[in-house]
Amino acid sequence: MLGVKAVVAKSFERIHRSNLVGMGVLPLQFKGNDSVATLKLTGEETFDLTGIENFIRPQQDVMLTIKRRDGSTQQVALLLRIDTPVEVDYYRHGGILPYVLRELVIQ
Repeated sequence: MLGVKAVVAKSFERIHRSNLVGMGVLPLQFKGNDSVATLKLTGEETFDLTGIENFIRPQQDVMLTIKRRDGSTQQVALLLRIDTPVEVDYYRHGGILPYVLRELVIQ
Protein backbone atom coordinates (compact mmCIF):
# COMPACT_ATOMS: atom_id res chain seq x y z
CA MET A 1 0.00 0.00 0.00
CA LEU A 2 3.08 2.25 -0.07
CA GLY A 3 2.13 4.02 3.15
CA VAL A 4 -1.36 5.10 2.12
CA LYS A 5 -3.34 5.79 5.29
CA ALA A 6 -6.51 7.34 3.85
CA VAL A 7 -8.34 7.98 0.59
CA VAL A 8 -10.59 11.03 0.17
CA ALA A 9 -13.14 10.96 -2.64
CA LYS A 10 -16.43 12.49 -3.71
CA SER A 11 -18.03 9.02 -3.54
CA PHE A 12 -17.08 5.34 -3.41
CA GLU A 13 -18.28 2.25 -5.21
CA ARG A 14 -19.40 -0.27 -2.60
CA ILE A 15 -16.63 -2.79 -3.30
CA HIS A 16 -13.88 -0.14 -3.46
CA ARG A 17 -14.89 1.27 -0.07
CA SER A 18 -15.05 -2.22 1.41
CA ASN A 19 -11.63 -3.13 -0.03
CA LEU A 20 -10.07 0.00 1.49
CA VAL A 21 -11.38 -0.91 4.94
CA GLY A 22 -10.21 -4.50 4.43
CA MET A 23 -6.69 -3.21 3.73
CA GLY A 24 -6.70 -0.92 6.78
CA VAL A 25 -7.09 2.32 4.79
CA LEU A 26 -9.57 5.00 5.87
CA PRO A 27 -12.19 5.79 3.23
CA LEU A 28 -13.19 9.43 3.67
CA GLN A 29 -15.85 11.20 1.65
CA PHE A 30 -16.21 14.90 0.85
CA LYS A 31 -19.41 16.40 2.22
CA GLY A 32 -21.81 18.68 0.39
CA ASN A 33 -20.32 20.42 -2.62
CA ASP A 34 -16.70 19.99 -1.52
CA SER A 35 -14.42 18.35 -4.06
CA VAL A 36 -10.86 18.48 -5.35
CA ALA A 37 -11.97 21.19 -7.80
CA THR A 38 -13.94 23.37 -5.37
CA LEU A 39 -11.13 23.19 -2.79
CA LYS A 40 -8.59 24.01 -5.54
CA LEU A 41 -6.31 21.12 -4.57
CA THR A 42 -3.17 20.86 -6.71
CA GLY A 43 -1.34 17.90 -5.17
CA GLU A 44 1.24 20.15 -3.51
CA GLU A 45 -0.65 20.29 -0.21
CA THR A 46 -0.10 18.29 2.94
CA PHE A 47 -2.98 17.03 5.07
CA ASP A 48 -3.76 16.29 8.70
CA LEU A 49 -6.78 14.38 10.00
CA THR A 50 -8.31 15.02 13.40
CA GLY A 51 -11.19 13.35 15.15
CA ILE A 52 -9.89 9.79 14.95
CA GLU A 53 -7.12 9.90 17.54
CA ASN A 54 -8.76 7.95 20.39
CA PHE A 55 -11.55 5.99 18.77
CA ILE A 56 -13.67 5.85 15.67
CA ARG A 57 -17.33 5.09 15.16
CA PRO A 58 -19.20 4.32 11.96
CA GLN A 59 -19.93 7.31 9.73
CA GLN A 60 -18.52 9.93 12.07
CA ASP A 61 -17.31 13.32 10.92
CA VAL A 62 -13.55 13.80 10.59
CA MET A 63 -11.74 17.12 10.16
CA LEU A 64 -9.22 17.46 7.34
CA THR A 65 -6.72 20.29 7.64
CA ILE A 66 -5.26 21.28 4.29
CA LYS A 67 -1.84 22.94 4.49
CA ARG A 68 -0.94 24.82 1.32
CA ARG A 69 2.55 25.72 0.09
CA ASP A 70 1.92 29.41 0.78
CA GLY A 71 1.45 28.62 4.49
CA SER A 72 -2.33 28.98 4.51
CA THR A 73 -4.57 26.30 5.98
CA GLN A 74 -8.16 25.30 5.44
CA GLN A 75 -10.34 22.92 7.43
CA VAL A 76 -12.90 20.71 5.75
CA ALA A 77 -15.33 18.25 7.33
CA LEU A 78 -15.29 14.75 5.84
CA LEU A 79 -17.50 11.72 6.38
CA LEU A 80 -15.73 8.59 7.58
CA ARG A 81 -17.04 5.78 5.37
CA ILE A 82 -16.38 2.99 7.81
CA ASP A 83 -20.02 2.03 7.92
CA THR A 84 -20.37 -0.76 10.49
CA PRO A 85 -18.97 -1.72 13.92
CA VAL A 86 -17.31 -4.79 12.35
CA GLU A 87 -15.48 -2.54 9.90
CA VAL A 88 -14.26 -0.45 12.86
CA ASP A 89 -12.70 -3.64 14.27
CA TYR A 90 -11.10 -4.48 10.90
CA TYR A 91 -9.61 -0.99 10.68
CA ARG A 92 -8.37 -0.99 14.30
CA HIS A 93 -6.46 -4.22 13.57
CA GLY A 94 -4.90 -2.88 10.36
CA GLY A 95 -7.26 -4.67 7.99
CA ILE A 96 -9.23 -7.87 7.70
CA LEU A 97 -6.23 -10.21 7.37
CA PRO A 98 -4.50 -9.06 10.58
CA TYR A 99 -7.92 -9.16 12.30
CA VAL A 100 -8.54 -12.78 11.29
CA LEU A 101 -5.00 -13.85 12.17
CA ARG A 102 -5.30 -12.29 15.64
CA GLU A 103 -8.61 -14.06 16.16
CA LEU A 104 -7.01 -17.39 15.23
CA VAL A 105 -4.07 -16.85 17.60
CA ILE A 106 -6.41 -15.98 20.50
CA GLN A 107 -8.44 -19.17 20.10
